[in-house]
Amino acid sequence: MQDLNVNDYLKSHIRTVPDWPAPGVQFRDITPLLQDPRVFRVLIDAFVHRYMDPALRPDVVAGLDARGFILGSVVAYELGLGFVPIRKKGKLPFTTVEETYELEYGSATVELHTDAVKPGQRVLLIDDLIATGGTMMAGKKLLEKLGATVIEGAAIVDLPELGGSQRIEASGLKLFTLVSFEGH
Repeated sequence: MQDLNVNDYLKSHIRTVPDWPAPGVQFRDITPLLQDPRVFRVLIDAFVHRYMDPALRPDVVAGLDARGFILGSVVAYELGLGFVPIRKKGKLPFTTVEETYELEYGSATVELHTDAVKPGQRVLLIDDLIATGGTMMAGKKLLEKLGATVIEGAAIVDLPELGGSQRIEASGLKLFTLVSFEGH
């Protein structure tokens, strides 16, 4: 294997699917990162090593439905922390708080159990990809409704042309991503 930095190595394992789910969209498919055990280990380690730093270490990891569950649960496990799922509306069985956010066409709602985090807890909020930033911003608002502090948002992929990373950072949330793709 040639010498690549971690970001380039991971980027080389992300599949681009043209014209999906609509014509003109270049879909960034992360499933190849998960299928190869070596690549998956590099991916998870990139996050784990960052959040082992005492200044960045969270008390709990929250993952956004659905690919954020894959990353967040493994990162939480490796850090010895609990994991909190932020789900699409109607999927959680206990009392919830909800946040609705705008999509390109329409809106969506995510929910969190009311006992998922405690006031003052430091939370790492993780997802697979930042596009418009709506899902991550909704997750942040939910966690803050319960009194938690979101210390950082994290994702594998940033699509900067869609403006999500700029919106997230403008809201005051620090953002960490591993790979950036121009275009969408």
